[in-house]
Amino acid sequence: MAKLRIRNQSRDTLVADRADIADTSAKRRTGLLKHTGLEPGEGLWIAPCEAVHTIGMKFPIDVLFLDKKKKVLKVRPAMPRWRMAISLFAHSVLELPSGRAAETQTAAGDQLEFEKYE
Repeated sequence: MAKLRIRNQSRDTLVADRADIADTSAKRRTGLLKHTGLEPGEGLWIAPCEAVHTIGMKFPIDVLFLDKKKKVLKVRPAMPRWRMAISLFAHSVLELPSGRAAETQTAAGDQLEFEKYE
C-alpha cells in the first residue's frame, strides 16, 4: 500500500513520513474511524475533501485543509471528538496526530510537498 512523506517546504519540517491515502469513496468514508490513535509520523490524506467530522472517533486530531497545489488554507488544531470542520475552497484534507501542526509550526499559507512511496 502506498504511503506519503509530507514536508512543509515553507518551514523545512517533516510533517508526516507514513501518511495513508484515502482516495476512494470507501476509504474517505471510513477515514480514521477504525483507528484508536495516530502515532508520530502517521496521518491520513483525504482527496478530494472539503469537510471532515470526528463523530465516533476515539481521539482528537489536527486537520489541515489544502488547495490543489497543497498549500495550507486552514488549520484546525486538536479538533476534539464529535466536531465538524469545513473549508469550502479546500481540495483535500490532511489529518494528523493532535499537536503535530504546532510541533512543525505548520500554518495557513505554508506550502506542503508530498512524496509517494511503497
